[in-house]
Amino acid sequence: MALVIAGISMSLDGYVTGPDVTREQQLGAGGDVLHRWLWEPTAEDAAVLDGMAASVGSILMGRRSYDLAGGEGGWGDGGPAGKTPCFVLTHNPPRHAPDVFTFVTDGIGSAVEQAKAAAGDDRVVGVHGASAAQQCLAAGLLDEIQLHLAPVLLESGTRLFDNIGRQFQLERTDVVPTANATHLRYKVHY
Repeated sequence: MALVIAGISMSLDGYVTGPDVTREQQLGAGGDVLHRWLWEPTAEDAAVLDGMAASVGSILMGRRSYDLAGGEGGWGDGGPAGKTPCFVLTHNPPRHAPDVFTFVTDGIGSAVEQAKAAAGDDRVVGVHGASAAQQCLAAGLLDEIQLHLAPVLLESGTRLFDNIGRQFQLERTDVVPTANATHLRYKVHY
């Protein structure tokens, strides 16, 4: 069955966005520096991204991520990975959305199950956003965490590891240092 992997850029002080996140400023004030490895990649950064993109079979995300980047001015008719199926955790699905999105109203377990089925056995479910990653981790449904640690201290914004409910043991399985980020990969032990 598909692995569930959260891959996210983070500051050294634990933030995945800066403060004041809006649709126009989706990474918050000063948060763009977190994605320098995507916009000005070294060869090593590009290899990390290519490996992630090649393995994704579906995406799991929260409603806030969808609202911030969906539609015109965001992803357009696709999702964060084009036409890759996206499963959005929500209590209130929108009336209209591109076909790539499925809105799941019955909890994280159901969302992960649907995303795994869509991904297939040889692909992964890519978890997008802090809230979805936190929910997967707290529910014991996250297999791996890929952190792209940017050399910056943001001081405030959206923290990745809030609301996880308990301590977790992680096993580091890979480290790729570049000028833009240190790419870390961990297996989660429950």
